[in-house]
Amino acid sequence: MRRDDRDDPFDEFFSEIERMMNDMIDDANVNVDHGATDAAGADVHFDVYEEDDRLRVVADIPGVDKDAIDLKCDGKVLTLNAVGEARDYHERVRLPARVDEHSASASYNNGILEVTFDRVEDSADIDLA
Repeated sequence: MRRDDRDDPFDEFFSEIERMMNDMIDDANVNVDHGATDAAGADVHFDVYEEDDRLRVVADIPGVDKDAIDLKCDGKVLTLNAVGEARDYHERVRLPARVDEHSASASYNNGILEVTFDRVEDSADIDLA
């Protein structure tokens, strides 16, 4: 016995879901072809390690030349901008502790970026006179 799809109450619902999924896949393919990133693209994976008096941020950014990486830090947020052949990276990561941005040291090897900062005290003691 053949099923009559005209009587399926979910037919329109599933057709709309399929259309939306196809639109998302088409949009993702356009972004990959042009090397652009957005919410549909893969985000940079960050790991943040808090050590005694240091903070270490490790990020996976494959396919980028060392000279194409631009890092900035204001003591609270690390900003990463990097341009590769396959994609561009524009990321910001809020640091879990305040750091001395002038103490930063960074290394980049085989697609792995590592940035290390000295931590600073969150608050200062104030002596009463």
